[in-house]
Amino acid sequence: MSALIDGIKGNRFAVFGRAGMDLYADPVGVKSEDADTFHADLGGSSANICAGLVKLGSQASLITSVSDDAVGRFCLNRLAHYGVDTSYIRVVDGEYRMSLAVYESRIEEFQNVIYRNGAVDFQVTEDDMNKVDYGKFSAVISAGTVFAAEPSRSATFRAFENARKAGLPVIFDIDYRPYSWPSPEVAAEVLSRAGEASDLIVGNDEEFGFMAGGIDKGFAKAKELAAKPGRIVIYKMGEKGAVTLVDGQEIETGIYPVTAVKPNGAGDSFMAGLLASIAAGSEPKEAVMRGSACASIVVSKPGCAPAMPTTPELDAFLAANPGPTT
Repeated sequence: MSALIDGIKGNRFAVFGRAGMDLYADPVGVKSEDADTFHADLGGSSANICAGLVKLGSQASLITSVSDDAVGRFCLNRLAHYGVDTSYIRVVDGEYRMSLAVYESRIEEFQNVIYRNGAVDFQVTEDDMNKVDYGKFSAVISAGTVFAAEPSRSATFRAFENARKAGLPVIFDIDYRPYSWPSPEVAAEVLSRAGEASDLIVGNDEEFGFMAGGIDKGFAKAKELAAKPGRIVIYKMGEKGAVTLVDGQEIETGIYPVTAVKPNGAGDSFMAGLLASIAAGSEPKEAVMRGSACASIVVSKPGCAPAMPTTPELDAFLAANPGPTT
């Protein structure tokens, strides 16, 4: 356990996974098909985690590939705007394209249209991962999407091996997106393999259930993974809160109720808040609560990366909030 916590406390993260462009309808409440105006900003789960970490005082480098076009350059510019290191991002020419998400700030009949045709982030190679200076980092983070296709899948498993050789803990957000995978069977096998190779695993009840072959088996799967000494597993249940499985304990935590304007971005913000809080000295339970508060903040605002809180904003939210659900 100490190796995992010490790695997180080092507060220097290499993050594997995609960046993309988010287009979200304005004003709040309007449906995408009725909108006259869309705001553009950084998106993609791993890029969002990076932005969230940096806003909370951590260092984060995104390791991915981007397209050699205006949208790829937009994403690089926005990563730089948020203070994310882009030195390990490779620009790829040809017909590969950035991920694009078109969504709206509304809960009822929420729509998120994601374009992943010829996704450039899947073009990360083992050579790209071997060029990373793992000595610059204290931990590595991966979102599950990177494992959905080759060469990114093999490249990220190589990165896990490289991290392990460098003594870095591996943090894994299951982040299952069915549309990216060739089949559920392939996804279950590959994501389970990634989980076995990780030291901290974060996922929701549906994702663990998917890995186990049925949602009713998800918690048992999480407990099975948590049985490995030194590993932490966080089992999220949406509005019902989360269970943190650590050292044989089951630590239950609630959520901070807010008026949500959208459902997306919560998981990315939770991960950033969790890790930045552990890095700042929080015990696991408090860190999970601070991560939950970050998730609540993000769903209460339009956009994902721009909605990620800074440390003063997180502290102000916690001071003003009556407390989590039980």
